Amino acid sequence: MRIKKLIVGAALTGAAVLSACGPAPQARPAADTGTPSPTTTTTTTPTTTTTTPPPAPPAAEPAPAPAPAPAPKPKPTTTKPKPKPAPKPAGGTPCTITDGACIDLSANRSWLLKGGVVSYGPVPITHGRPGYRTPPGTFRVSFKDIDHKSSLFDDAPMPYSVFFNGGIAFHAGSLRELSHGCIHLSNGAAKTYYNSLAVGATVQVVR
Repeated sequence: MRIKKLIVGAALTGAAVLSACGPAPQARPAADTGTPSPTTTTTTTPTTTTTTPPPAPPAAEPAPAPAPAPAPKPKPTTTKPKPKPAPKPAGGTPCTITDGACIDLSANRSWLLKGGVVSYGPVPITHGRPGYRTPPGTFRVSFKDIDHKSSLFDDAPMPYSVFFNGGIAFHAGSLRELSHGCIHLSNGAAKTYYNSLAVGATVQVVR
């Protein structure tokens, strides 16, 4: 009996040493009792990782087209009106009218003009004395009187009168004496002027 106990004790001591220095003894499988041991099933659910791509950066807006350069404004064209040429004397007379009567006080002459051409003259005249000077200018025939009498100078006769500036008129008168402003013509010239100049005709008087 004592020998068996020693053997058993030695066996136990060797098992403890092995446990301390090596791997622990594996447990013996349980005896098959006919009852199936419960089986633990570990189900691993696969994890689906959805990677969402980062949002695409917004498309860059196209740069606005450069505004067209404004068309240059045309410079205002300043056209200076051409000066009108000075009227030329008509028919060799000192007057610039083309139709009517021309009187040159400094030369004591007169003409009738038609279409820029002398139609009659020159004829001698006399004109206003000092204090009654015949004024220069351009006038229109206002009325005519074939047998006029002066209302200012004692009913002095003024045959073939053609008035063109107030009380100033062409008429037949002395070619040796100065008048009170009228233009004296010979009797023949006065008759021609009376028949040629209508009311409204132009009379130009120059010095």
